[in-house]
Amino acid sequence: MSTHHYLGFRQMPGESIRYVAEHQGEWMALMGWATAAFKCGPRDRWIGWTPELQWKRLPLVVGNQRFLILPDAHVPNLASRILALNVRRLSQDWLAAHGHPVALAETFVDPSRFTGTCYRAANWLALGETKGFGRNGGRYYHHGHTKVVFVFPLIKNAQDALASDFLPTKLRIGRSEIVNLSKIELGGTDGLIAVLERVQDPRKPRGIRHKQVSILTVAICACLAGERSFAAMAEWAADLDQNALERLGCRWDFNKARYAAPSEPTLRRTIEGVNAEEVDLLVGAWLAKQSKSGATALDGKTLRGSKTESGKAIHLLAALQHGTGVVVGQRQVSDKSNEITAAQPLLENLDLAGQMVTADAMHTQTELARYIVEEKKADYLFIVKGNQPTLEKAIDGMDAGLFSPSVRNP
Repeated sequence: MSTHHYLGFRQMPGESIRYVAEHQGEWMALMGWATAAFKCGPRDRWIGWTPELQWKRLPLVVGNQRFLILPDAHVPNLASRILALNVRRLSQDWLAAHGHPVALAETFVDPSRFTGTCYRAANWLALGETKGFGRNGGRYYHHGHTKVVFVFPLIKNAQDALASDFLPTKLRIGRSEIVNLSKIELGGTDGLIAVLERVQDPRKPRGIRHKQVSILTVAICACLAGERSFAAMAEWAADLDQNALERLGCRWDFNKARYAAPSEPTLRRTIEGVNAEEVDLLVGAWLAKQSKSGATALDGKTLRGSKTESGKAIHLLAALQHGTGVVVGQRQVSDKSNEITAAQPLLENLDLAGQMVTADAMHTQTELARYIVEEKKADYLFIVKGNQPTLEKAIDGMDAGLFSPSVRNP
């Protein structure tokens, strides 16, 4: 690279990866990738991100600092072929090397020397020319050599992902996002904020800095983004830009002239103080509208390590959506009862019209089937096992063709 590249070779800035392209044991090309340019007008306008988002998400953009086809390599379309193969694995390699993926690749082509043919052939996008500035030692200087900016999205909808208020889960390591926060309804009469305003605030007025509704909105959105602790919720909120904090209803700090996210102690105290069952019912009904999957499952689980006043473990019956796994409602089963009696109260506040409700053999009950069809205007799919021998025998008879079933309500 030092010998044959017109720019020579020196240490690449920030995070970097180097590649050697081989064919039958022979070196054909060398490539170097490193941290993207701090500022690039054509790129930044194409992405559409704010300066605050640009500062936080620049590590998700990677720059092609060097690309050299070695003098003895004479293969048609070699450069574009190498580019195409390299960008396929670049994000995963970056994740393995530096602990995070990348969403966009960029490069700068000197038009006085090259036309960027290989980048165009590999489907890179030409965004325009720079203004001829360079950066050295943290200061910009004008060198007068304009260059053409090319970019290549490494993930689907990279432009929207980089500019969105809430970073998609595919670019956040170690998280399991439940819903796409960029697409859910936060404001408006049916938005999450309006729903949470109905939760009673148990706090005393003195000393309140954050509105309860904004704290709960931040906490719920953090959970939907995959966070699982008070500290993680606070870190998630602190990492948001001003547009996102404004959308979440966070308070305006007049001293700092910016929106402020709630801290970990504030999140903890507020969440521990509200009526959990009330919040659960409201958020579950709202979630059901946000992510309808067409089918809802009833499923009971015993919470490990939990205890009621009687000493028994807490048992919950949950309603969750097929496909997404979103829990849209849950109800604690009384120690002196079972899941059967908790099913109808659980479904009462859910909009199930036109959906399918599935459940295991315990819930294969005539009354629940009637309730789902007549009251909730939904359909059901239940499992039949040996706990209902008469029904199981009748179904076996249908399979054997001994009789034809009559069409009637359950």
